[in-house]
Parts: sequence; C-alpha cells; structure tokens
Amino acid sequence: MAPYEALYGRKCRSPICWDEVCEQKILDPTAVPWIEEAREKVKLIRQRIQTAQSRQKSYKDNRRKDLEFAVGDQDFLKITPLKASLITGKGKKLQPKFVGPYKILQRVGNVAYRLELPPSLSRIHNIFHVLMLKKYHPDPSHVLQPENIGIDEALTYEEKSIKLLDHKMKGLRNKRIPLVKILWRNHGLEEATWEVEEEIREKYPDLFPN
Repeated sequence: MAPYEALYGRKCRSPICWDEVCEQKILDPTAVPWIEEAREKVKLIRQRIQTAQSRQKSYKDNRRKDLEFAVGDQDFLKITPLKASLITGKGKKLQPKFVGPYKILQRVGNVAYRLELPPSLSRIHNIFHVLMLKKYHPDPSHVLQPENIGIDEALTYEEKSIKLLDHKMKGLRNKRIPLVKILWRNHGLEEATWEVEEEIREKYPDLFPN
C-alpha cells in the first residue's frame, strides 16, 4: 500500500498511473484530450529514461574488464574501516587505503584469491574478493636500502654535515650574525638547518672553500 493510499483511503491519480486499467475513470469529458496528452508524455519520458540508461550502460561496459591475477603475483590489499585499525593500528584519519603487497597463493573460485599474509595479520581470513586487490608492478626504485649509522654504546650518534646550501645575515639590535644552511647526513633537504657560520667553520672547515 502506498503512503498516499494509507493516508487518504484512495489511490493517487497521477499521469503515471492513469494508463492502468483499474484507474481509468473519466469524470469530465472535457479532460479527455488533456489525459491523452499526459499519457503520451509519460510514455515519452519512460522511453527517454530507458534510452539514457542503455547509453550509460554501454559506456560502462566498454570500459569494464574482468580482473584476474596469477598465482605468485604481488598485490595490494584494500582494507575496510572495520579492519583498518586491526591491520595498521592507527586511527581513522591515518589509515591507508591499501596495504601490502602480498603474494597470491591460490585462486579460490572465479572471483576470490588466497593471500600470503604476515604473522601479524593471522587473525584475518586470508581469502579476499578480486575487487579488494590491486596489482603491484615491481620497481627496483621502491626498495629502500638502509644506511649504516654509527651508534656508540650510549645509543647515540654524531651528526655530520655533508653540504653547505645557503648563506644569510641575521640582524639583531646591535650586530649582524652570519648564518649558513647545512644539510646533514641521514637527513633530507627539508630537514636542513640554519647554523652560526663561525661555529660551523670551526667544526667543519672542509665545507668552506679556501
């Protein structure tokens, strides 16, 4: 039962349902042309909606392709919000969309695969739908080689400068202090710091040309 019928105790008479046999009742003969015109417009609207749906479906079908992976491939795994905290241990704002890559061990049916998950994810079922996987294309540049850092017995290491990037003068009330921008070993450009030039000259004279 429609909400209109439950509220008013009768069916709603609109151009959409006037073409139904049970609703055909002419109350005013002068309204016949208007009713026929409404019926034709409803048919035209339905035809155009069907045409638009068919057109959009054809566009989607042309771009759609079945996802298939081979045993031994490395694939990323798409994680859901419910499993994200279990996998990454992070809050919602810091959760990645994909984790991995993980090796495919077996194809299960037509649309599922079994992955080789690490021991830390042993509580998660290792069979996933194909839509939750994303193929990983191996690239040697993705492998980061760790740098050896000399750590002493106190678990500390000495910072060493490797490059002089820039100069500037810092003006105080009564004097001006020359500063230099130093790039340190085991740090990126965004972590370069401004230091007093005199102190750097004493510690690292090799950075300054004679």
